[in-house]
Amino acid sequence: MLLLVSAPAIAKVGAGTLVELGSVQSRYSDPRRVTVWLPDSYRPNGPRHAVLYMHDGQNLFDPETGYGGSEWKVDEVLDRLIREKKVRPTIVVAIWNTPKRLREYVPSKAFGRLPAQYMDRVRGLYGGDPLSDGYLRFIVQELKPAIDKRFRVKTDRVNTAIMGSSMGGLISLYAIDEYPKVFGGAGMLSTHWPLFLPADGGKSISDDEYEIVSSAFEGYLAAALPNPNTHRLYFDHGSETLDAIYARYQKRIDAVVAKRGYRRDRNWISRNFPGQAHNEASWASRVEIPLQFLLPAEK
Repeated sequence: MLLLVSAPAIAKVGAGTLVELGSVQSRYSDPRRVTVWLPDSYRPNGPRHAVLYMHDGQNLFDPETGYGGSEWKVDEVLDRLIREKKVRPTIVVAIWNTPKRLREYVPSKAFGRLPAQYMDRVRGLYGGDPLSDGYLRFIVQELKPAIDKRFRVKTDRVNTAIMGSSMGGLISLYAIDEYPKVFGGAGMLSTHWPLFLPADGGKSISDDEYEIVSSAFEGYLAAALPNPNTHRLYFDHGSETLDAIYARYQKRIDAVVAKRGYRRDRNWISRNFPGQAHNEASWASRVEIPLQFLLPAEK
C-alpha cells in the first residue's frame, strides 16, 4: 500500500484485546500512534509471548481504521492459529504510519546506491530523503525496550519478528538486515521493489528503471542479508494491480537470497499468488502463511 492513511478513530478487534499506547514520542522520528494486540492466551503473569512488529498498524485489525475500509484480520487469524497450536503465543505491536510514511519506509542504504538522477526522482516522489534509519532506531532503541518492560514477552531474536506489505515490506527487510541481533524473522508481502509508480497509471516500469533499482537492491542485499542459519525470510506477491510488476524484481532478489545460503521452504519462502492484488483483502487472505513460517509453534 503506497497511499497514506489518517485514522484518528479508536481501533476495534474481533479477537483478543487491543492496548492503546497513544502517540509515542521519539528522539529519532516523528511521533506516531502505537497499539498492541494481545491474544486470548496472554496473561499479565502468565507465560511469556513472542512479539511481532508490524507497520501500517491502522490497517491490521479494524476496517474502520483500515485503508479503504479493509483490514488484514491479523487479530482473528493469529488468535485462531495460536489456539490451533500452529503459531507460538505472540503479541502484535502495530506501528501506525505517519505523513512521512514513504520516506520512513524506503531503505536508506539501498537508496544510496541509486544514481544521482534516480535519487532525485525518489526524493521528488516521496517528499525528501529517506528517514528509515531514524524510524528503525525508534523501533529498536525506544519502542522495543518499552514493550519488553511493559508486557510479558520473550526478548530474544528467535521470538522477535517484523512484517509489512508494499513499502512496509521494504522496511521489514531493511530492519532484519540492519538489526540481525534483534529480529529473527521478517515478512515481506507485495514488496514494492520498483520504488517508482508505473507512469500514467500503467502496469509497467521502464527497463532502465527496472535495471537501476534492481541493481541497487542487489548491491545492498548481497552484503547485508543476515545469517541464514539464524534467520527466516518470507517474500510474496500477487499478479494483479500493482503486484503485476513485482515478479521480475523478486526473481532477482531471490537469486541474491539463494546465493547467501538460504534454502527454500526451510529458512526462506518466496511465493506468487495468482489472482491476488495489492490490497488489504489479499494480504488478509494469506497472512496465516507468513505467521506460521516466521513464528512456528514451539515443539
